[in-house]
This record gives sequence, structure tokens and C-alpha cells, in this order.
Amino acid sequence: MSNERFSTVGTNIAEKATMIWNVADLLRGPFKPHEYGLVILPMTVVKRFHDCLLPTHQAVLDTWEKVQKLAVTDGFLRRASGYQFYNTSKFTFERLLSDPENIESNFRDYLNGFSANVQDVLAKFEFDSIIKRMVESNTLYLVIKEFGSQKGYLGPDKISAVDCGYIFEDLVRRFSESFGEEAGAHFTSRDIIYLMTDLLLSGADMSRQENITVYDMTMGTSQMLSCMEERIHDLNPEMQVTCFGQEFNPSTFAIAKADMMIRGGNPDNMRFGDTLSDDKFPDYTFRYIISNPPFGIDWKREQKAVEKEAEKGDEGRFAPGLPKISDGQQLFVLNGLKKLDEHGKMAIIQNGSPLFSGDAGSGPSEIRRYILEHDWLDCIIQLSTDMFMNTGISTYIWVLNKNKSLARAGKVQLIDASHCFTPRRKSIGTKRNDIADRDRELIVSAYTAFVDGGIYGDKAGVYCESKIFATEEFGYNKIVVERPERDANGEIVRKKGKPVPDANLRDTENVPLTEDIATYFAREVLPYAPDAWIDEKKTKLGYEIPMTRYFYEYKQPEKSEDILNRIIGLEESISASLKNLFGEG
Repeated sequence: MSNERFSTVGTNIAEKATMIWNVADLLRGPFKPHEYGLVILPMTVVKRFHDCLLPTHQAVLDTWEKVQKLAVTDGFLRRASGYQFYNTSKFTFERLLSDPENIESNFRDYLNGFSANVQDVLAKFEFDSIIKRMVESNTLYLVIKEFGSQKGYLGPDKISAVDCGYIFEDLVRRFSESFGEEAGAHFTSRDIIYLMTDLLLSGADMSRQENITVYDMTMGTSQMLSCMEERIHDLNPEMQVTCFGQEFNPSTFAIAKADMMIRGGNPDNMRFGDTLSDDKFPDYTFRYIISNPPFGIDWKREQKAVEKEAEKGDEGRFAPGLPKISDGQQLFVLNGLKKLDEHGKMAIIQNGSPLFSGDAGSGPSEIRRYILEHDWLDCIIQLSTDMFMNTGISTYIWVLNKNKSLARAGKVQLIDASHCFTPRRKSIGTKRNDIADRDRELIVSAYTAFVDGGIYGDKAGVYCESKIFATEEFGYNKIVVERPERDANGEIVRKKGKPVPDANLRDTENVPLTEDIATYFAREVLPYAPDAWIDEKKTKLGYEIPMTRYFYEYKQPEKSEDILNRIIGLEESISASLKNLFGEG
């Protein structure tokens, strides 16, 4: 799906989402602004279910009359409804509105008529307590009336599954903002998702008929999954795609499960729980993983469970090491790698910290070592700043592949796409830049071409740059350089014939893995400190990916005389303007 198509659809969907959110006007007073979403999100889900089921409502009622005394009824009722869910209540929104006096009991009867899988969705919203508050504030009838109006119609003949996904996305974003949450915890814009899908599917053989599995470990409202499915079907409509996802936020999980049910997928594949501490897919592997886990968020809550998992060694998900407690994003990378099948490929968004945080031998460094020594890191793409609505920092897409081509084996591609974006006409939070179709095509072209030093686009404007490295180029030996302690006479202090190291003179050097330690030491240390030696017992292996350094371009500073001439020119221009203004010419 192109961004142009998304923009066209997005305008209409934004209008629909705005209309739904305007229901908040009815809630002012009884509900605080940060509570509006507690009403609007579940009501939108309920209305979507209602409008999907409306054409077959009578058929379901007729079927229910025939089978309600049977031991098993689900199969009959699902066939009658045409969906994975159904409702056996006699009520519709129209009938609810015809009896204002009994609106609460009738609405509860309607909700109780839903199948068990819908009940699970509603339970995650804790909707029962919200209904009580609406009754007490005399807003229940008014809210149902607004959603029951023509402008509140959400039937599939007018609003497709993809469009409805956009609506849920927009509503969650608005709710997150009103609640003071970081909306990025739930929201990844589609321009970024489309880039990730195209990177994942680049080079894939989509002509084969097989079941492709896709997993999102932090799925939010599941829009990454739906986009991935959409893209695969664009390439091969006959391909079977099975989506799996896990989410810890109850509201977004409920929306994701509802969306899956409406799209005809298996809602049991949408599972609730904390991915780090409560993995719901312990025995699963997947062909593709696409995810944007939270970054810069601590894992204190999950610490005990994560450490227990790490103790399992290779049988667990976190054997290579643990990151610092203040930032758990590398744990999601390890979780994903554990769940990729032997041909699997993952695209995951991270900030800059996993590139370099942690010294040699530390948890973050050991995680990088684990990934690189297994040759699973395929590519890292640096995006521009201001790509997300809740943060302006630089972000990176890591592409990891357990089945690299021969050309890519033992190598890692770095792409600087920080100049490859299109400014938005209107920002959304801190999101001021989009990846338009042109930008995405440049980045994907750079990825598929796999050329060291390749420039794609116009370096004077929109472009990206590709560089290729051997995996060992990111590794280094951290050596501890000692120098001897000396007495008052300048003589070396010795103990058992060996010089005593002076802790105040101790230093370290990072020696690239591509270089012999002794050769490096002789060249870089001994000419300046002839009495130095290496404490080989303290040597540690480390890995880092200093991406900014690799793409740094030195710019000659402006000459002082040029600066002076420019200042003089400005002064003369200002002086002339002032004379003209005051008529002193």
C-alpha cells in the first residue's frame, strides 16, 4: 500500500475518528479528560461488532432458537453470523434507543448476548464499571444515541478492516495523549511500518504456496501485523498468512483481538501478558517478526522473571546476557531471536543505546557479541529525527536474519537514511517527518543493492548511503595497560622481582579485532610509555557499532576572513535599510 493511498484514506478515517472522539463533549463533567477513552474505546469496539453483525442479526436469532438447547452451539451461530463471533440478544442499537427508560438493562442484555470471545475483549476494558458511571451521570443513552447515528456507522460495507484499524490507531493515540502517556508505546506510524514490511520481504520468494507466520511481541493495536499481512497479499493474494501477537496494555490488547476477529483470523493468536516476564508463545517459532518495543523503559517489574529465564542458559531466551536495568529493549531483541525459525527474519525498532552502550564484557556488549558472532545481524537503518510523535530522537531499524544469502554472510550493512524523509505539512506531536514512497524506495533500493559506499538519491537533497562491514570490524579487545610504581628516587618498585603497577597510571586501550594486540601495543603505546605492559588477565572482548562515526564527514571550518567579510556585509545591509527607513539616504 502506498503512502499516497494511505494519505487519501487517512483523511477520511481521521474525520471519522474525530467524530467519534467528539462524543467526549457528552462526557464533560462526569468524566475527566483523561477518562474519555475509557468510554470511547470500548464503545467503538462494540459498535464495530454491532455493525458487522447487523446484516445477519435475524439469521443468528433464528439459529439460536433452533440450537440453544444443544450442548454445542458455537459452530452453528458462527456460520449464521459469518464471523468468528456472534450476538444472540434481540437488541440492536435502534431497538435500544426506542426504550430510553430501560436503557441500562437492555444495553447489558445486548452485551451479554455476545459470544465468549467478545466477552473476553470487553472484560479487558473493565467496561462494567464504566457503564455504571454513565448511568449515574445520565450519559449512557446520549452516548449510545451518538454511536447509533448515521455518522457513527462502522459497518464493513463503508469501513474496511484496514480503515477500522486506522480509526482504532488514531483513537488510541488521542487517548494516550489525554492520559499523559507516551503515545509511542502504542503507536507506530504506517510510513515506518511500510518500510519495515518491505525490508522484511525484500528478496523473499512470494510465488510459493505456504503458510507464513508473523509475530509482533509488543503488538499494541496489531497494526504492524495487519500491514504485514496486507503487504504479503499484495505480492501473492493466495498466500496464507497467520498472525500472532502479545500485548500487555489491556485496552490495546482488546482492540487487537477485536480487529483480528473482524478480519477473520484466529483471535486465540492474540494473547495478553508481559512478553518479558510471561511469554505466551514458549514453544513457537515464526518466519517473520515485526515489532516496535518500548525503548528507554526499565525492566524492574520483570527483573525476577527475566533473571530466572536467563538462568536456563541456552534453553531460555536471555542466555547471552542482560542489559542495564534502566533499558530493556535488548531483551526484546533476544526474545525475537529465540522465536525466529531457521529461515526467519526480524525488523525491530530501537534507539541508539543498543549500538554502543555498555563496556567490554558487560551485558549489552555480550548481547551484541552474541548476535554478531552468530552472524544474524543483517542491516541497521538510521532514520531521521522527528519520525515519532512522542520523541524527536534518532531511531534505528535493526534487520536480523537467520538465513542470510551467501553475499551477505559474515557482513553487516549500515544505511544512513537520516536525510531520506519528507517534511510533514502539519506535525503530529514531535512527528515532523514522513517516509514517503520516494524515500522508502530509496532505502529499500540501498538495502537490496548491498553496495559499500553506495549513494541513493541526490546528496544535495534527499538521499541515503550504504556501507558494508565484516562482522569482526565491530569487535575489539579491551586491554589494561599498566605502568610501574616508582619510589622517591625514581626507581621502579618491585615485588618478588616484578614491577608493582601504579593504579594512578593505569590506562585502557581498545584494540580492533582485526589487529594483532602486540603489534598495536608496540605502535600505539610503547613509543610514549616504554615501561608499560599489558595485564593479559584483564583483557576483555567487546562489541560496539559506532554508526555515527562511520558516516561522519569532516567539513572544513569557515575561514576567519570569510566570517569577517560576511559580518561586514550584514552590517552594511542593515545600515542601508535603516537609512532608507528613516529617509536619510
